[in-house]
Amino acid sequence: MARPPRAPLLRRLLLLAAVAASCSYYLLFLQAQASVPPRYDGFAYGGGAATAWKDAVLVEAFLDPLCPDSRDSWQPLKLAVERYAPRVSLIVHPFPLPYHTYAFHACRALYIANKLNSSSTYPLLELFFKNQEKFYNSATSSLSSPSVAVEMSKMAAQTVGNSVSEFLSGFSDTKTDSAARVSFKYGCTRGVYGAPFFFVNGFLQPGGGSPIDYSTWISILDPLISQNGERIEMFTSM
Repeated sequence: MARPPRAPLLRRLLLLAAVAASCSYYLLFLQAQASVPPRYDGFAYGGGAATAWKDAVLVEAFLDPLCPDSRDSWQPLKLAVERYAPRVSLIVHPFPLPYHTYAFHACRALYIANKLNSSSTYPLLELFFKNQEKFYNSATSSLSSPSVAVEMSKMAAQTVGNSVSEFLSGFSDTKTDSAARVSFKYGCTRGVYGAPFFFVNGFLQPGGGSPIDYSTWISILDPLISQNGERIEMFTSM
């Protein structure tokens, strides 16, 4: 009895190997080509931001302001970080998903807010989470890019404390465009391909692209806080 031909299977395996090699090459190329920004990417959250990272557990979250999963992940993460602050520091990296048409606009808006009034960055992120539906693809399909920028500026102005025209001018500032691009490129260099993605002390947490609930955050952070406390106590007693 003749054996079935192996060529199709072999071709598939070779194709998969080629795709994997291409992705690895692209990642290395991107790392080499991405220019180093003048400051570390992202927005530090709350009082924990002032804590030296070497003495705290560092959580990094890659979030898309227009992503429902990012929205659902925010409150449990925020509560967990506030529970352990200042022993836990949080940095949020804006990561605009390409299939959310105006996610890049929303990420630029965060940088505009941060420039005009740094204390308004997280309130604006929460405002985007609360009003996501206004900027979904279906809701903005008949709007132009400048029109969406105007609508975002109207929403953001009161939170930031500036006029609509002042906020809107930020969309003409090449620095906010560059900052949002750096955030996206930085996420790519970390292997991020969706949102939300979480890293704890530099290590990727399982389930990328899905929210982590509060009890799971406690189970992740509590042992690290305990170990960190023991380590600090050991050094101070020497």
